[in-house]
Amino acid sequence: MDTTDVGAYYATFPDREWQRLERDEGVVEFDVTTAMLARHLPDSGRILDIGGGLGRYAAWLADRGYRVTLADISPELLDIARSRLGGDPVRPGAIDEITQADARDLSRWRDQSFDAVLSLGPFYHLTDPNDRDQAAREAARVVRPGGVVFVALMPWLGFLRRTIWLADERRHLADPAFVAALRDHGVFINDVPGRFTCGYGVRPAEVVPFFESYGFATRTFVSTHGFVNGIESALAETRLSDPDAYAAALELLIETADDPGLLGLGGHLLYVGERHAAETRR
Repeated sequence: MDTTDVGAYYATFPDREWQRLERDEGVVEFDVTTAMLARHLPDSGRILDIGGGLGRYAAWLADRGYRVTLADISPELLDIARSRLGGDPVRPGAIDEITQADARDLSRWRDQSFDAVLSLGPFYHLTDPNDRDQAAREAARVVRPGGVVFVALMPWLGFLRRTIWLADERRHLADPAFVAALRDHGVFINDVPGRFTCGYGVRPAEVVPFFESYGFATRTFVSTHGFVNGIESALAETRLSDPDAYAAALELLIETADDPGLLGLGGHLLYVGERHAAETRR
C-alpha cells in the first residue's frame, strides 16, 4: 500500500467521509454497521479504532461509554478529529488518544491492550498480501482473548461496478492490465486524479478462512448495504419522511445482511470475529 496516495486521497476532501455517513448510501452503511457494533461489542471496555479518520465511529463509541483510541495514517484528518472530538464533556465515555498509526504496525500498543478493534478502512487499501497478513496479525495481537474485531472490506466486483458507473473511469475496462489486476488479484489502481485508488477487493468465500487462520472465531460476515445496494438513497429518503418504514426496512436489512448472495456485489462488507484464547498463526 502506498500510504502517501491513500492519505492524500482522504486529506483532499477532509469532511467528505463524515458527510458521506450522513447521506444516501452512507446513512444505510452507518446504521447497519453500528447495529452490528451494538450487537457484538462487550458492554464496556477499551476500543482501538484504527483507520478511523475523522472519528465518526469513535464519537459513536464514546457516546456509549467506551474508552476509545482513534488512530489513522493521515495527520490532516487526525487534526480535524482533535478539534471535533477532543475534550467533549457531555460524552459518558472518552477519546483516550488520537494518534497517527498504520494498521500494519500497532507496536505502540502492548499485546491484549484492547477489548475490541475496529478496522473500518485499512484492509480495503492493503493491495499487498504481506500487508494484509501483517495487519491481521497486529489486530490479533492487540485484542484480548474473547475480544472482538470488526473489519470493513470491499468485494472485487464492487470495484468493477464503480468503474462502469463513473463515465470517466470506464476506459479502464479496455485496459487488459487493469482488468487482470482487479480480476486476478483484487487490486484496483485508479489514475484519475483525486479519486479512490490503491483499493483491494476480496473474494467473499476467502474472507472467513483468512481471519480464522489468525485466531478469530467468526461471529458474522455481512454486507452493510444489503439488498438496497445501489438504491440506498431511496431508503435513506424515508428516514425523515417515514421513520417507521425506515426502521422496519432497516430491521429487515440487518436480519438478511449475512445472506451469501449479497456479499459479492455489496458496497462494503463487515467481518466480525472473536479472538480465540489460544493463538493461531499462519
